[in-house]
Amino acid sequence: MKISASIYSDKLNNIETTIAALNDSHVDLIHVDCNDDLNVFADIEKIQQNSDIPVDLHIITTKADRFYPALESFDIEYVTFQYEDLEDKNLNIPKEFTGQLGLAITTNTPISVFDAYAEEFDFILFMATVPGQSGGKFDKSNFRRIRQFQQKYPNKKVHVDGGVNAEVSFILRNMGVYASVSGSYLFNSANINTALLNLKLNEIDSGFLVQDFMRDLTESPIIYEADLGLKAVLTSIGSGKLGFTMVLAADDSLVGIIGNADLRNGLLANLDHPSDLNVTDMINKTPLVIWDHYSVYQMLRFIKKETRPVLYLPVVDKNNKAVGTVNFMNLIKGEI
Repeated sequence: MKISASIYSDKLNNIETTIAALNDSHVDLIHVDCNDDLNVFADIEKIQQNSDIPVDLHIITTKADRFYPALESFDIEYVTFQYEDLEDKNLNIPKEFTGQLGLAITTNTPISVFDAYAEEFDFILFMATVPGQSGGKFDKSNFRRIRQFQQKYPNKKVHVDGGVNAEVSFILRNMGVYASVSGSYLFNSANINTALLNLKLNEIDSGFLVQDFMRDLTESPIIYEADLGLKAVLTSIGSGKLGFTMVLAADDSLVGIIGNADLRNGLLANLDHPSDLNVTDMINKTPLVIWDHYSVYQMLRFIKKETRPVLYLPVVDKNNKAVGTVNFMNLIKGEI
């Protein structure tokens, strides 16, 4: 995941000093917040004169057309418009602009507003705290919103701004988020390089629980015992796209899971006698599971104890009721 450093969050240094520090840290993007001020392009000019790091410009304005001439003349890699502030929601971006376009939305704005921009825009920016407020806490409802957007627009990128610390960064990386903006966490740290490493690779403090960011049952591959059958299992595994399905009792208690390997082994064992195939025999009734009340730190400790790679985990509550799933498809084993 790329880290976009919010340059105006550095309150102690002038912009040239901040640029030099970011050059030394090898940050991925430089995030520039613009609150309806065309003078921002003077700072962008300084950035581009002193750094090769791509600029990530976030424009908050009522009249987007005021910024069009500058977008024609400046070679800016990422430009985002804040949806809620626009008086005219129809954006006619100049064809001369060749960078990537994004639409920023706050937590209370439905992701469906992106529909009108989907043909021309490249990404969405989820504002996970109140825009313009530095140091706010990440609103966990955005975890679900990110998943919903990814399901609807699998070919569009997701950027996130607000409340991104080392723990949130770990969760976002696991979710496949393309870029996250970091301001106060990055510049209030004793060392930018250490903070950047935490955002990219590590997880430190824990404030979120597994239940905060897991896929719940409506988003997870499940099949009830009463519906067990080869076709139903194949359909559930295929539609879930996680490589397994959970098997549940009528009261949502976890009976077990059937993974790709269980399915393959069951089919191989009955190739010569297909009529003897019993899907129930494929169920792994002692799968590795995780509790919904585990913190991120506890989850990582749990995974690290395993000698085999862990790609996914069913999530259960204290009564062994299935409540969701977590998967680690977007992480390499070395990160966890």
